[in-house]
Amino acid sequence: MSKWHKVFSSYESYKAEIVKDLLEENGANPVIINKQDSSISSIGQGQYEVHVIADEVIRSLKIIENEVNFG
Repeated sequence: MSKWHKVFSSYESYKAEIVKDLLEENGANPVIINKQDSSISSIGQGQYEVHVIADEVIRSLKIIENEVNFG
């Protein structure tokens, strides 16, 4: 079984979805882990994390670095 590694995190779910979609378009198989506390509805109580398997970490980080700019 492959170990998953975090390659991106955000307090905003749409940013994690954009990164996930971008990685899928480039052949990776990412998943989003929701670290939000469901009992608290306010923003900023947790993060949305994008994870990939170990073999995809370096390539995924390069894709994110080169193609993602939320600033």
